[in-house]
Amino acid sequence: MAKAFLIAQDLHKSFGDFKAVNGVSFTIDRNEIFGLLGPNGAGKTTTIRMLSTVLMPDTGEITIGEYSTRQNPAGARSIIGVCPQDLALYEDLSAIDNLMFFGRLVGLNTRDAKAQTNANLSLVELEQRGKDRISKFSGGMKRRVNLAIALMGHPKMLFLDEPTVGIDPQSRNKIFETILALRAKGLTVLYTTHYMEEADRLCDRVAIIDGGKIVAMDTPHGLKKQIGDPEKVSLEDVFLKMTGRSLRD
Repeated sequence: MAKAFLIAQDLHKSFGDFKAVNGVSFTIDRNEIFGLLGPNGAGKTTTIRMLSTVLMPDTGEITIGEYSTRQNPAGARSIIGVCPQDLALYEDLSAIDNLMFFGRLVGLNTRDAKAQTNANLSLVELEQRGKDRISKFSGGMKRRVNLAIALMGHPKMLFLDEPTVGIDPQSRNKIFETILALRAKGLTVLYTTHYMEEADRLCDRVAIIDGGKIVAMDTPHGLKKQIGDPEKVSLEDVFLKMTGRSLRD
């Protein structure tokens, strides 16, 4: 059996007296799209920040690829891409200039940054708008540029935090298509969303986090089967059953 690509083992993180993450453990297999779902304040964001090396766990271990985030955070960062919920874009620069800037930040030389910029804009179908300023883009187009930036440097694992919030159906479907195409090429994905139908459509497995702990983890079909007929039950029903509240609480 192949070793998991990401291993999170007994993660704990507190801020003062508040225990944000309390013993979270899970694995993500290579080429898997793994969903992490949780209401506001459940510990999801803190977990993602630890996985992406922004925060160090108080206790617990994270391994991504062959890199321990505690012993070799730079190594772990070299193989991950992060697409944050808050747009990380320079509005006065063009899409091309944004990608070139972030490409140089991850260590690409000018030639490679240019090649990846062109390829990534084509991937998200924005190559014809590359010279336009970001300020002229719709919300959905900005989300697609955000994704293109996260792919600079050819990461082996991608963290997608609410990548489709507030966008039009066309851009949402394009992001879905892009994620599935990337997985087909070997990328491993951690995906967070407030939209249950997205998790059901995209994710191979889903973990539900609440109160700083994983309260359920299985395939979408397996989670639905735990509480009823999987053809009639939705992931929203599962979430309400497991946590006693709606995902947006």
